Amino acid sequence: MALVPDGVDVLVQRGCDVVVERAAGLSSGFGDDAYRSAGATIVEQFSPSADVADVVVSVRDAPQGSSSLNPAAVPATVFVGVFDPLWAPDRAQRHAGNGVSAFSLDLVPRVTRAQPMDVLSSMATIAGYEAVLLAAGNLPQMFPLMMTAAGTLAPARVLVLGAGVAGLQAIGTARRLGGVVEAYDVRPEAVEQIRSIGARALDLEASSTAVGSSAVTSVNGYAVAQSDDAARLQREMLAPHVAGADVVVTAASVPGRPSPLLVTAEMVDGMDSGSVLVDLAAERGGNCEVTEADETVERNGVTVLGPTDLVSKCARHASQMFSRNLVAFLEHLAPEGVVEMRSDDEILSAMLVTHDGAVVHPGVAAALEEA
Repeated sequence: MALVPDGVDVLVQRGCDVVVERAAGLSSGFGDDAYRSAGATIVEQFSPSADVADVVVSVRDAPQGSSSLNPAAVPATVFVGVFDPLWAPDRAQRHAGNGVSAFSLDLVPRVTRAQPMDVLSSMATIAGYEAVLLAAGNLPQMFPLMMTAAGTLAPARVLVLGAGVAGLQAIGTARRLGGVVEAYDVRPEAVEQIRSIGARALDLEASSTAVGSSAVTSVNGYAVAQSDDAARLQREMLAPHVAGADVVVTAASVPGRPSPLLVTAEMVDGMDSGSVLVDLAAERGGNCEVTEADETVERNGVTVLGPTDLVSKCARHASQMFSRNLVAFLEHLAPEGVVEMRSDDEILSAMLVTHDGAVVHPGVAAALEEA
């Protein structure tokens, strides 16, 4: 849910009128009465012919063909959500055609002032946590070391590939469950982050010379795509670590690009029967060669899972975090209660995708040309 009652209360206190569709928050544990108590108006369904909104907020993009943002009825609408326009630039074209000023929350810049708006980090935190719980539920053994009358039970061996926010949360969760964790990230600065939460950071032999030239970060802190040779050498060095793991969680991504291939089918074949791999990059093709989005693949006794919406497994906290990020953005967008399209603002300009009927974000425009 994009806005929870606490978020509605903040906006109402700032003088905003908030309209919420009936039962919109029910699946996340937020009933209509809670929204009414916070000051929201509940409607059966938002209708552009009857309702006018300065800002429409949503978790995901509006469905293809949706009339809720008909520019003839809502000529000055600002649409805020997670559109992933670098990966799916056609959505931006649709918003431009509708005359909507669309801000995509996943484009928040990595600057200190924008941290309270960082939806990607919030959702990645939950995805990393849920990924380990999903693995634990499918693993035919317990995570912690146990000394019992029936003998000693060895702890689960966990490998996390990609130590961004999701990966670090997966490491922390696996550690709390009692697993023995090692992790790898192509970014050199991630080594200390991995060690700081109690995992062993893989020091792949010859990594500094074999893949070091590609192991750099982009200007916004994300890993950049590697060359084919560097990626192949990286997989060769990771293969024995993958084979020795009971659980593998992959969480590597490059903005606007297909998920990098980290685990080949041959590497999956080298894993022990009963092992589990959870691929958090499944939505863009996956970090594992055999991953199928939202499917469970059984290969030689190894279970490969490709969930694309793990955050909804923890809907209450996901909604609370998303709402806080969204309210922080709305307060920045309308500091005096009125939307201010400030072109000189580094946060707004980085997140604005479409305006005045055109795609105005340079990266999205380039993705459209490439497509």
